[in-house]
Amino acid sequence: MTKLADRLNLSGKLALVTGASGGLGAHFARTLSEAGATVILAARRLDRLKALETELVEADGKAFSVAMDVTSPQSVDDAFAAIAAEFGRPADIIVNNSGIGQASWFHETPQDEWQSVIETNLNGVWRVAKAATNALIAAGQPGSIVNIASITAHKPAMMNVAYSASKAAVDHMTRNMAVEAARHRIRVNAIAPGYYKTDINADYLESEAGARMAKRIPMRRFGDYQELDGALVLLASDAASYMTGTTITVDGGHTLSPL
Repeated sequence: MTKLADRLNLSGKLALVTGASGGLGAHFARTLSEAGATVILAARRLDRLKALETELVEADGKAFSVAMDVTSPQSVDDAFAAIAAEFGRPADIIVNNSGIGQASWFHETPQDEWQSVIETNLNGVWRVAKAATNALIAAGQPGSIVNIASITAHKPAMMNVAYSASKAAVDHMTRNMAVEAARHRIRVNAIAPGYYKTDINADYLESEAGARMAKRIPMRRFGDYQELDGALVLLASDAASYMTGTTITVDGGHTLSPL
């Protein structure tokens, strides 16, 4: 039997991270690189990806940047074609992280805002997972897809109906995908982060309302990015070879907070 440290090591793995131009996506890319994977950085802003690629390479990592707009079928197809041309094989690990936020009461949410959130957070995740799965099946290769959900999938969040609905759909879609992909040796799991400071929510978390929210979290604070690392590396690695259809919640006990 191989040692746990060896099963958690991602050396030789090829990991695709969507939404890697900043926030959690950039952190996930750094974490996977540190664990030994060659990281494919995907997002719309290629200039920001190139800066992160340089950072990872200078830290003795291996990285490749590719433009990808998850709301565009053609862009996703082009990105996967570029990956195949560069590496001659599909990514072993796919971190489906691209997402956008929302801040409006449901009865005041414009149609285009609703559509944009659903198109990015739900359809984009489905689109990338579909392309990745087809590439892995064609190559006869096993893989691990990690979808980024949210605790808002399980507990109402004010002025977040489109975001919450999209993440609830991702949470359930993960289980459906897992059942269908298992026969192809492809695992599909999800991480449901609690509140971490990102470009999407920084203003709110730093406000008085954010401070009140922090007091309702059993650990009395918001999370640090590195506190997601264990769940990410576990699900990406061979140490989780018998895990599929699981959502790991990392929220400081927020969803356990009494009503």
